[in-house]
Amino acid sequence: MSNNAPTIANSNRYLKPDFASQRVANPIMRGLVRLGFAPSDGATLQVRGRKTGEWRTVIVNMMEIDGRQILVAPRGHTQWVRNLRIAGDGRIRSKGRRNVFTAIEIDDETNGPLLQEYLTRYTKHVQGYFGDITPDSSDETFAAAANDFPIFEITMS
Repeated sequence: MSNNAPTIANSNRYLKPDFASQRVANPIMRGLVRLGFAPSDGATLQVRGRKTGEWRTVIVNMMEIDGRQILVAPRGHTQWVRNLRIAGDGRIRSKGRRNVFTAIEIDDETNGPLLQEYLTRYTKHVQGYFGDITPDSSDETFAAAANDFPIFEITMS
């Protein structure tokens, strides 16, 4: 990417969940994850709020690549992303187990391939957040979009 490419700091892309997602789908998925019945990559992410310190919970798709645990924010710079940047750690529940983790945000310049893999794996669930970008889009397209989709590598404690 060029030196004048957008960075994490100047991207503000955020797609707020609609009413049905917030009040119906997400609570159902949280319950399924809690009981261990969610899809294999489905998880609940818990991060302390940056202002209140209270635990906030959201459904995520946790992706494993080469032994690395990766979280992608398909809705952009959401509240959980902002909270995780400040907290640096949290809890994740997957397959009926809860783990404490630390997180490091991955640099925009290196996350294009991770973003493409995420979209390839979860197209059915997240395509609407990516607009015209598809799993078959060019490497340049993913590189250009990278700053709109924060990506974290998490390490279980």
